[in-house]
Amino acid sequence: MADYKKMYMELFNKVVTVIIEQLQEVQRQTERIYIESSEPKMILLAREDDVISSEHKE
Repeated sequence: MADYKKMYMELFNKVVTVIIEQLQEVQRQTERIYIESSEPKMILLAREDDVISSEHKE
């Protein structure tokens, strides 16, 4: 009779290995994209309550 537990464990371990390898590859690809991209210009926006409180100080 076939050893279903052994068959399942081999299949499960291979599936986990493949998933991990694929995730690691995608992570490397996205890290490469991030490293090669230029930094976006960031604009700091004030919160409404900060604007109101600074107006009261003047």
